Amino acid sequence: MKNVTRGLAVAGLIVCWAQAAAAQTVDEIVEKHLAAIGGRAVLAKVTSRSMTGTITVATPVGEVSGPIEIVNQSPNKTRMLVTLDLSSLGAGKMVLEERFDGTSGYVMDTMQGNREMAGAQLENSRNETFPTPLLDYKDRGHALELVGKEKVGDREAYLLVLKPKSGPPIRRFIDAESFLETRLVSTASAPEVGDFEQTLDLLDYRQVDGVRVPFMIKGTSTAQNFTVTFATVVHNQTIEQALFSRPAN
Repeated sequence: MKNVTRGLAVAGLIVCWAQAAAAQTVDEIVEKHLAAIGGRAVLAKVTSRSMTGTITVATPVGEVSGPIEIVNQSPNKTRMLVTLDLSSLGAGKMVLEERFDGTSGYVMDTMQGNREMAGAQLENSRNETFPTPLLDYKDRGHALELVGKEKVGDREAYLLVLKPKSGPPIRRFIDAESFLETRLVSTASAPEVGDFEQTLDLLDYRQVDGVRVPFMIKGTSTAQNFTVTFATVVHNQTIEQALFSRPAN
């Protein structure tokens, strides 16, 4: 009986040690990732980012493209503006603008109608802090779990699951060699389909002001596939705060 008890005690110590090692591994991966994209000191100096480029959206009758603008400001304010020419689909110009002021959001959509941001879209906006939630997830009370390794394309990646205090979890894939974030899998939402899973592949990293930024994003889901290619990325511009708020009507 003593041997069995001793064995159980040793097993318990092994489990405790494994849990501690896993926690240390998560911290190590996060720190290597932050170092790979610029380091904590450099990232702390980046308070805003303005990006312009082109978005190409797949449709059943072919691709449509148009300009896209994205503005982020610390800690979690965002604004996205997309314009698409849908004349090939028998429609006119579509303008989609999403604004989030750090607490609430508003969507202006010429196709689906204007609406308050809600559901998974609202929760994700509240949880996705700039320049990355991995900088301060502990301070915000979020949990981060290392699930293991998975392939992203032909490369090994660490799968980290970020579990916010509220809202859906986000699966974040960190390349096992470069420690750059290569894929995000989250819950998105749209009026016509409700909630759905969306995968974002982060590609073509380039350095801007000492920070490595993906200049291409490929999105895939059951609702919509798209590719965004950025032409310009500018940090720490003065941003008009009204851009993040619902327009006064």
